[in-house]
Amino acid sequence: MHDRFVKGIETGLEKLTAYCERRHGKDITKIIERRIGRLMQVNSRGSGLFEIETSYDKAAEKTVVTVKKNDGASHWLRLTEGHYLLRSNITDWEAKDLWEAYIHLTDAEEAFRIHKSDLHLRPLWHQKDDRIQAHIFVCFLAFVFWKTFGMMCKTAGLGDEPRRVFEEIKKICMVDVVLTTVEGKKLKIRTVARPEKPLQTLLHRLGLKLPERLTKRILW
Repeated sequence: MHDRFVKGIETGLEKLTAYCERRHGKDITKIIERRIGRLMQVNSRGSGLFEIETSYDKAAEKTVVTVKKNDGASHWLRLTEGHYLLRSNITDWEAKDLWEAYIHLTDAEEAFRIHKSDLHLRPLWHQKDDRIQAHIFVCFLAFVFWKTFGMMCKTAGLGDEPRRVFEEIKKICMVDVVLTTVEGKKLKIRTVARPEKPLQTLLHRLGLKLPERLTKRILW
């Protein structure tokens, strides 16, 4: 649990630093400070290890987040934060098995959070059984895709967190090219715009290749 709070802070700080690189202006500093406050509040059990300062770099016109981690305080925090107690009516299980079963519950909670926030699959109130089953099936496929893509990112050396990779892939856009044929008909060709060099490198590491053309049809 201690390591989970610390990792939550480190992951949040990485996202805030990346946000500072994308957004410029003095107003961003106040936004970053508020987000740091919320981040430390949510992960209060690990906040004592970090000293965080924000400043505005006039030359670069961006907010700079300075982080200092006091690893020496980690041992003291572990000694003073007590023990985690699980109470159960199951008497014939080993302690290790009970703990693993409990951890599986947190994995299920994480899966629900991914469905609601990252995949935007909000709860829907279906009235028929076949629609309920279809909705569950779509949610399951989406989650399988999410986990599979996370494994692809980990294999490519991009970590096991696909959120940041998805944000970059969102920059890929499609373009409709309309041409006039010799017969006077309009021909629409849907193509994929060539991404910038960093995104090309990212796709190459993932082993993904963008198609140059998606569809072609005559309009009139």
